[in-house]
Amino acid sequence: MSVFEDRRRNMVDTQIRPSDVTKFPIIEAMLTVPRERFVPGGQEEAAYVGENLALAPGRVVLEPRTLAKMLDSLDIQVGEVVLDVGAGLGYSTAILARLADAVVAVEDDGDMAGTAQDVLLSINADNVAVIEAPLTEGAPKHGPYDAIIVEGAVQHVPDALLDQLKDGGRIAALFSEGSLGVVKIGYKTDGSVSWRFAFNAGAPILPGFEAPRRFVL
Repeated sequence: MSVFEDRRRNMVDTQIRPSDVTKFPIIEAMLTVPRERFVPGGQEEAAYVGENLALAPGRVVLEPRTLAKMLDSLDIQVGEVVLDVGAGLGYSTAILARLADAVVAVEDDGDMAGTAQDVLLSINADNVAVIEAPLTEGAPKHGPYDAIIVEGAVQHVPDALLDQLKDGGRIAALFSEGSLGVVKIGYKTDGSVSWRFAFNAGAPILPGFEAPRRFVL
């Protein structure tokens, strides 16, 4: 067993399983996908620590626990198509590729999108499309989606993303509420989305997902 394989197993045993994530496909994906390949150069040694890893201002690779619990709450099924918003260097996309039929990853940073595409190809994640586009716009051409996951905190979710969710679909987002972060799962029924609390977590607010300014006369 390599050093990183050992660290992956330790990550699952100390961060994922104790967080009540027990679905075998998620466990198997997190044991298999080489997280150290999806972090910025020089941070490989920190790839498996239990905290967010900085990518750019307002951008992180979500800590393993947060991602795993979001996926557990979304309950992604074989045959579904998933939109990964803010894919960064592609770790979440690689995990999703092992759970879903197809994944569309949206990233607005051209360098990160290119790196994600290359690394995903190198691990044979051939059911993935990486799209360079504004995160708030998603990828409507490839939708609608059975599930959407947002890789960072938000103060609001743009209607443009909610419109890309199938009726009966689910969306996971980490809402920044003061000093707290709350992951909620949105369920779309008859064209409207209702949100339910899932668990607490933290991350920086994604650029473009701040609350709309209210003008007061």
